[in-house]
Amino acid sequence: MFELGTSLREARMRQGLDYPQVELATKIRSRYLRALEDEQFDALPAETYVKGFLRTYADYLGLDGQLYVDEFTSRFGGINLDEDRAPRRVSPRARRERGLERKVVLLGLAGIVALAALVIVAWRFGGSSPSTPSVLPPQGAATSQLQLTGVGKGSYVEVRGGSATGVMLLQETVPGGVVARVNGSRFWLYVRRAGGVRVKLGGKPVALPARRNLRVVVTPSSTALAGG
Repeated sequence: MFELGTSLREARMRQGLDYPQVELATKIRSRYLRALEDEQFDALPAETYVKGFLRTYADYLGLDGQLYVDEFTSRFGGINLDEDRAPRRVSPRARRERGLERKVVLLGLAGIVALAALVIVAWRFGGSSPSTPSVLPPQGAATSQLQLTGVGKGSYVEVRGGSATGVMLLQETVPGGVVARVNGSRFWLYVRRAGGVRVKLGGKPVALPARRNLRVVVTPSSTALAGG
């Protein structure tokens, strides 16, 4: 038997990660990450969430997520967090926050649709001649600088624009202490050894899951795992 929360906290601190970085990479809210490390499992919505968050958090830290789920089940499996907890009334503040989140999501979707429409218009009507249309980013589109700094032995990296089929922007091994920079707004990254590089976008650190042969899509607003 081992201490679930203590081992998670120690693994996070060894890697120099803070809660906002982990929240960005795992999509688990910081308050739930703290609850897992403090073993305050009744602060999470339900037992199924506890198991899912434990697995995701442990895997992200390079630990055995299934081992943590099994240990939790053996120690707390008899406590049904779904049924033992009395129904909670949603406070007016919580309802307002949910309404605000919905509005933010809708505004984000509207922005994506507008950007897609601008790209289509540029493709159809841009360019110097009908036979060779030019696909150009819309005027005023935000661009950021992706910065990769080698750590230790460094790592081999590939950077493409937009997706796995996008234009290759960088393809090399970044040694320890060397900094590589690429400009753009959306990047697909392949990192052979995530611990061998530190990534920043627009000057802000990007938290990468601690695993080999990592593939992610990085934008100024999010970081998500991607296929090859």
